[in-house]
Amino acid sequence: MSGTSREDREHREDRGGVRGFARREWAPLFTAVRTALVTKRWRAIPMTLAAVCLTALFQVVQNQDWGYGPVHDLGFVRAEDPLWLALLRTPLSLFVPALDLPVWGALAQVLLVFGIAEICLGRRRTLAVAYLSTLAGTLYARVGIAIGPDSPFGLPASDALVVDTGPSAAVVGLAVYVCRRYRAYWTGGLVVLAMVVEVIVKPNLAGKEHLAAIAATLVLITVAARRERRQGGVGPGPETRSWKPPIRS
Repeated sequence: MSGTSREDREHREDRGGVRGFARREWAPLFTAVRTALVTKRWRAIPMTLAAVCLTALFQVVQNQDWGYGPVHDLGFVRAEDPLWLALLRTPLSLFVPALDLPVWGALAQVLLVFGIAEICLGRRRTLAVAYLSTLAGTLYARVGIAIGPDSPFGLPASDALVVDTGPSAAVVGLAVYVCRRYRAYWTGGLVVLAMVVEVIVKPNLAGKEHLAAIAATLVLITVAARRERRQGGVGPGPETRSWKPPIRS
């Protein structure tokens, strides 16, 4: 009897302690990723591997004398560019690493976050969220410059000349989307908080674009949640089958 009581007490303590929090926060996400990698290995993330290779290729090419021009024409985005040209370049700009940042950071972000998203969301939804987040940042730059530096939401006119490339906005948007979909609310909140602190500490174009990416992702999440409610569905979670790795034909 006492043994049973002790086991029950330990079980309750475990549920309410650090292990219980970790299980509630990350177990569905961890299980989905682990299952996919164990059963399919690298075949679970072909799009992510292609994105990593493309990012590495752009990094090598843009650092060559002959390669900077073509990469510039294909993937460099500036707020001073005509809107049609910026929109045309935006898809590839996601995979062009920023010249002033270590490329290993970009490669690690793509491999980790895109990989988790590809497993948990599927390829098409991962690309959709990634491009929506990147596009939100690209469009925000123009709005921010139009508002001007006197507003906390504005930007100085000199930011129109800043080359705006890299996967960071897409990575932030995907992280928030996956956390919401798998109910890792604390983790998602920490991502948002980190981006807010980044803007407070260093209020530059990149940081504010990250917030724009988060805002666009939250709008997408809200629209998807309302559609699910209208259809009488439920979001994915440990009590449903929909949180398991998506089946691909």
